[in-house]
Amino acid sequence: MLLSRRMLLAGLGATSVVGVPAQMAAASQLTFGDMRVSSVSDGNLVLPTAFFFDRLPQDEVTEILERHDMPTDQLTPPCNVTVLQHEDRTVLFDAGSGPGFMPSAGALLGNLEGLGIAPEDVTHVVFTHGHPDHLWGVLDDFDDPVFPDAAHLIGQLEWDYWRDPETVGTIGDARASMAVGTARRLEAIEEHCDFFTAGQEILPGIMAHESFGHTPGHMSFELRSGSQSVLVGGDAIGNHHVAFERPDWDSGADQDKETGAKTRHRLLDQLAQDQMTLIGFHLPDGGIGRVERKDSAYRFVTEDM
Repeated sequence: MLLSRRMLLAGLGATSVVGVPAQMAAASQLTFGDMRVSSVSDGNLVLPTAFFFDRLPQDEVTEILERHDMPTDQLTPPCNVTVLQHEDRTVLFDAGSGPGFMPSAGALLGNLEGLGIAPEDVTHVVFTHGHPDHLWGVLDDFDDPVFPDAAHLIGQLEWDYWRDPETVGTIGDARASMAVGTARRLEAIEEHCDFFTAGQEILPGIMAHESFGHTPGHMSFELRSGSQSVLVGGDAIGNHHVAFERPDWDSGADQDKETGAKTRHRLLDQLAQDQMTLIGFHLPDGGIGRVERKDSAYRFVTEDM
């Protein structure tokens, strides 16, 4: 597998907000077989640590965060959109935040331009799940589709959940506006959508894998060429510190916390055993790396670019 790191100066990258430095537009790339895979920045989120860890033993959480040189009050997780270029296909895995979520995110289109990819070049958009930082980028400021010529592929279970009118009343007050926004965007792109289930090869060389818990229908995707493969993990493994050291702990980001923990532990075990390359949406350095066991826990090891 051939890997390279290059910084692409494309516009200003992520917009700067108070206390958060603007990020340089970046792409991390790897090739395997006849596939080229890029991890392209959409900027970053800005969230209090309590959002993720409020229900956990705080002394232990603090110890883990400090050991990883992470702040204990606020996190700024990166947003890494995976792009696959293979034969005549340009496939996005998730669409980023777009202009309507956070000012620190929404940099995807400018960074794709740095790779020479225009919205019209995208042939497929494949969604891991329906959260705003993964799906809201399908519409522009005028509510027009950003990728007008692309097929949009989403798991049937995930589609059904966000399009169910009961979801907004059952998801909880903190997530209700998110549910409304996601449902509106899915309705706008419905004519472009195709649906799939876990275990299905959705496109040549791309297999959908069930990774439920973060959302009811969250999917990960295995990209395979010959004997080599990469897992696009979405948010099934949401950070490189607490999630790796204590995968059994709840994450406040997961809608079904128990299922999310089971999925996280299963994927980490599988990735460590198989030494498959992982691309995580919120993992550092473009999110490309491998999982290693560390005693009874795990650690994320970025690829040597």
